[in-house]
Amino acid sequence: MKLLKILQYVYLFFFVFFLYDAIANWNSEKGIPYLSLGLAAMALFMFFFRRKYRKRFEDRGKL
Repeated sequence: MKLLKILQYVYLFFFVFFLYDAIANWNSEKGIPYLSLGLAAMALFMFFFRRKYRKRFEDRGKL
């Protein structure tokens, strides 16, 4: 159960990493880093998705 709690914060770390990468490469010659922004959005979605289902899984065990 502790592993699920830790893994949700790994997604938050990836969100920060990809967001930093997108901001750092914003004015590069290759253009706007859409891939980094997309991966950051997906990591943020996965953080909230995992948190919701981890709480639901914990509440099911309390009944």
